[in-house]
Amino acid sequence: MKFKSLLVVALAAAVPALACAKKPKTPAAPAAAEAAPVVEEEEPTITEECVVNVSLFHESVKNKMYADAYEPWWDVYQHCPNANKSIYSHGAKIVEALYGATTDAAEKARLANLAIEMQDKRIKYFGNDPKYPKSYILGEKGLAYIDFFGDTKLKEARECLRQSAEGMGPASKIMVLVKLVDVSYALYKENPNALAEQFIADYEIASSLLNEQATNPNNKNAEIAGKQKDYVDNIFAISGAADCSKLDEIYAAAVKENSANLDMLQKIAKLYKRVRCTESDVYFEACELAHKLQPTAETAAGCASMAAKKGDYEAAISYYDQAIKLAMEEDALEDVADYQYNAAFYSYSNLKKYAEARKYALASIASLQSLGLNKGQGRCYIIIGMCYASTQLYPQDAKGRILNKTVYWAAVDKFVKAKQVDPSVEVQANEFINSYSKYFPSKEERFDLPNEFSGSTYYVGGWIGETTVIR
Repeated sequence: MKFKSLLVVALAAAVPALACAKKPKTPAAPAAAEAAPVVEEEEPTITEECVVNVSLFHESVKNKMYADAYEPWWDVYQHCPNANKSIYSHGAKIVEALYGATTDAAEKARLANLAIEMQDKRIKYFGNDPKYPKSYILGEKGLAYIDFFGDTKLKEARECLRQSAEGMGPASKIMVLVKLVDVSYALYKENPNALAEQFIADYEIASSLLNEQATNPNNKNAEIAGKQKDYVDNIFAISGAADCSKLDEIYAAAVKENSANLDMLQKIAKLYKRVRCTESDVYFEACELAHKLQPTAETAAGCASMAAKKGDYEAAISYYDQAIKLAMEEDALEDVADYQYNAAFYSYSNLKKYAEARKYALASIASLQSLGLNKGQGRCYIIIGMCYASTQLYPQDAKGRILNKTVYWAAVDKFVKAKQVDPSVEVQANEFINSYSKYFPSKEERFDLPNEFSGSTYYVGGWIGETTVIR
């Protein structure tokens, strides 16, 4: 008996009283005019019987004998709910097993309510646990709502899941984040006009946290997080909430109201970029305001897109130069490659600055090569080829017209290179090869060249300055 007493004392000392997360329901007022005295709730006493019953249900759960576990677990749950955290982790397994085993509607309802009540009681006694705090338990409560109540308690489930995600941050349980999007989407479908903003906000926090988990090299569940991020991204894409005009309706006023709120402006800009609504005036405004407050690669790129849309391509290039520099500082080399390509495209297509376009295209290729990426290089080589094909190096006299045709050899070299390194551009590259090959100097015209023989090397001068092959 002395041994048992010592065990009880030790257990009680190891489990200190923790703050109550949820106040008990206020009892009905007494009939008398006098106010009822406030009685401070005492911490339940951990008895010897509790210690024994904890051991009993532990063993039964370990052996998956959930029916046997219920009686000792229930006794502990009722009389000493502060005895051990396993009351709740094991209790969830017991209740789930019994719920699945019964066909009695009343018993199912009792167990379902018990599953929710259990999480509230866990918050009360263990809500300050450093590893599994209140925010974690709220996630478990949200999942319990889904498991036991299906679509009848979606609002309650969503509220719990949202609070859990906000509280746990990157440490959130993956399933909590996934179910937050699922539940929020289901609610949105019931009332899309009223709940679009809520759904978008829930998607944003879930997708962002899953991305943090997926890109964390120390996270053993990174691969799972990545797959689940793809899942929630797909849900959002098909939801209809990602429609650009709908986003504009929601966020146009928010941008104006938060013109000095950098965090909000950046979040809105990132959302628009993620759903490819980067031609929106709302997106441009958010980027411009955010860029003034704190320039980033993303805001600079947004300002570049805005300038290009307005036809100010010089300004667009200037903003892309800023984006390239800032992205390099942020070590975002894939973004650097994109910005370099965009600068190349506008330099070629709108400003007709072919040498400058080639400079940006070659820089983009180098950025992609440093990352070991072939995809994306092809479009850069095509830009360079188009720059060559658009160039007239010589006067438009008889001889000059022949010499200008030699430029097409150098251009086709780049189109061939494009499809070699990046098969995704093969169709486009072949079209350009077929088109410009028609303009090669004929055999007769090659008599006027320094070297007329097919297969011989030929130097194309001017700003191009490349050696090609006569064909």
